[in-house]
Amino acid sequence: MRRIVRFIPDFITSLNLLCGVAGIVFAFRGRFDIAFPLMLAAAVFDFMDGLAARLLDAYSPLGKELDSLSDVVSFGVLPAVMLHCLMRACTFSDSWVVWVPLVLAVFSGLRLAKFNLDERQKDSFLGLPTPACAMLCGAFCYYVAFTPGSVLAAWAGGMVFVPVMSVLLSALLVCEIPMFSFKFGCGKADGTVRWKRLALLLLVALSVLAVVLLRLNWSAVVLLTLTLYILKNIVYWVFKV
Repeated sequence: MRRIVRFIPDFITSLNLLCGVAGIVFAFRGRFDIAFPLMLAAAVFDFMDGLAARLLDAYSPLGKELDSLSDVVSFGVLPAVMLHCLMRACTFSDSWVVWVPLVLAVFSGLRLAKFNLDERQKDSFLGLPTPACAMLCGAFCYYVAFTPGSVLAAWAGGMVFVPVMSVLLSALLVCEIPMFSFKFGCGKADGTVRWKRLALLLLVALSVLAVVLLRLNWSAVVLLTLTLYILKNIVYWVFKV
């Protein structure tokens, strides 16, 4: 029985990878309505594999490597492909510019490799976490697909916004800006970190209220939440909070 139990976290991680691969297939078909939910499912499995490993005491070197490889696909390649396909669909172009978003996959891989080697990132992060970056991109693509008359859709139809966003997010992935963890059970958070998390939760609640009142697509909640997360951390870094 113990031999079977120790493979449960790896099985959950494999589901993360499967969701990422399937999401890429649907992204190339222009089905962002399926690709983004698959990315969210991958994020759930990414959370659950670590939880299962802790509860079952089933850590393994294989699991650590599989987790990183799965994250590269689900939170690196998938969002990059979604942005690339979105640009091709919105601009009706195959110019070299529409390939710029693919750099996000490269920097996501660098971010994950850096995280595995950096002993400073146990209870918080240095740079933007790959799942947060991926879900921001995925929510953007989903929102544009379902609200073609929106301002974001107009921006996506140009040749500047998506490439610039991809480059900026790539820089944030590998930068040294401290970013607090979303996980409330992660390490021994001091009062400042708890305050930052609670402040973000308040802004998330306000974002949900605004989206409901304005009758926006639900993906706007993800967009607003992750945008606020990035901006808040940059402000904290600038003012040394």
